[in-house]
Amino acid sequence: MTVVAVDTDEEDLSVTVTADFRAPVERVWQLWIDQRRLEKWWGPPTLPATFLSHHLVPGGEVRYFMTSPDGETYNGMWRVADIDPPTSLQFDDVFTNADGVPLADVPATRVSIRLVERDGGTRMVMRSQFESREPLERWLRTGTREGLEQAVAQMDELLRR
Repeated sequence: MTVVAVDTDEEDLSVTVTADFRAPVERVWQLWIDQRRLEKWWGPPTLPATFLSHHLVPGGEVRYFMTSPDGETYNGMWRVADIDPPTSLQFDDVFTNADGVPLADVPATRVSIRLVERDGGTRMVMRSQFESREPLERWLRTGTREGLEQAVAQMDELLRR
């Protein structure tokens, strides 16, 4: 399995997913920067994502929605803070309404991605940082941790093609 660790740090208010891939950094990076490839793995198999816009530049926005098996949609947006191709990306992930307006009662999660060469392949470290304990606990309660692990596991299949 691609995912080698999922660590929750309640003191630091973070969840870190570590995954190893048998592919060079540039190929793993493509799964982030290619909108159509991103759709094939962002979200667990039961909650696939559709990307409406994809502007991966500092200050840019990436808008998407995820669709549940019963057809319910969940809207989200990344506000890109920093990008250093092909090794790092940082964004705030926020839930929005269908018009792209952030939901006031759900704080943003700061997501940091780092790709490093390791043993002829790539190690990806994805860290989600929360503002306070309550959003972290909500994230864990709703199964998002497990969903993220399932989503990242899908990257391996894409890299094999």
